[in-house]
Amino acid sequence: MNQPPVYLNHLGLICAMGSSPEIVRQKLFETSKRCLSTTDHFTPGRPLPLGMVNDPLPDLSAYPLIERTRTNQLMAAALEQIQPALEEAKKGIDPLRIGIVLGTSTSGIAEGETAISDYQQHAELPATFDYQQQEMANPATTLARWLGTEGPAYVVSTACSSGAKALASARRLLRMGVCDLVIAGGVDSLCKLTVNGFSALESVSKQPCNPFSRTRNGINIGEGAALFIVSRDSGPVQLSGVGEGSDAHHISAPDPEGLGAERVMTTALANAGLTAGEIGYLNLHGTATLQNDKMESLAVERVLGSNTPCSSTKSHTGHTLGAAGAIEAAFCWLALTDVEGRIPLHAWDSEHDDELANIRLVDTPFKHTLTAAMSNSFAFGGNNISLVLERTS
Repeated sequence: MNQPPVYLNHLGLICAMGSSPEIVRQKLFETSKRCLSTTDHFTPGRPLPLGMVNDPLPDLSAYPLIERTRTNQLMAAALEQIQPALEEAKKGIDPLRIGIVLGTSTSGIAEGETAISDYQQHAELPATFDYQQQEMANPATTLARWLGTEGPAYVVSTACSSGAKALASARRLLRMGVCDLVIAGGVDSLCKLTVNGFSALESVSKQPCNPFSRTRNGINIGEGAALFIVSRDSGPVQLSGVGEGSDAHHISAPDPEGLGAERVMTTALANAGLTAGEIGYLNLHGTATLQNDKMESLAVERVLGSNTPCSSTKSHTGHTLGAAGAIEAAFCWLALTDVEGRIPLHAWDSEHDDELANIRLVDTPFKHTLTAAMSNSFAFGGNNISLVLERTS
């Protein structure tokens, strides 16, 4: 049965690179300069490079206490950018048929950390804290209240694949006829739990990360938000292919041969009805850990070959965890809608690793006619997803 096409109509975006799609577009395509901040705010006495958002964020002090989190501030910043288009898109649609699907892994954990610290000093929780701030569904229920929607509103929390899976879920809601409009994407904020948690796994680099370099030694954590207006109404970019899998190879390590990654990439191509040669750009998961980059290079070479232009954008933004899949889909969206045909640059030290499979990393300004792009997101437990996006005009 033919399924109706689903489009990513409008984009709101904030990350370490900037607080709007146009600011991000300029940096993403024209420079390999990192946008990371070095701080010991989350690791006292141990400064680390982090993808921090340093732009002013919306003030939520007038909102209910449970909605006052940094994660929701980042979400509000992205929402402001699409609000006029969203209000227009909502006209004539029953609020019961407007959905919200978001990816996150932190929600209000940072506020919980501050509250616990306060409790240790004063033996009581501060008046500025409510436990519901750190419930995982909080961003979705908050956004539903802000927009007055009454349709499905939920969070996908599958670690680093969350944001991409939220977009896949939005596509299903529209194709099943449950919704006529979905606001979908991902949002995550920096907190001690994630920065120190990944440090405990010996996955965090003390220097700016170097995806696919022989000197790579770990990730940089980041924060940000990307929100799309997703509908069946024709837009500039179609979400034409989704490949999802759960290979359960290991609780935190990927399959070393990249079989799970290969499976979702192949499935996404088939789902989009495209061949490997039609993919003009791949946004790599590219975390800069030894195992992840090696297995991904193997999968990419087997599925797309050695000539497809590729880059990892995590050296620009840090790994934004639950938001990464949506933010990196946003980078593909920016590339597909760029009038000059530019693609995101790979920022690294240019030290090639002969032990990796041969893939084409683009680290200098590059232009070509781009009609289809793929984005990979790989998570703990082998919870993997690849998205294929196509330009519609």
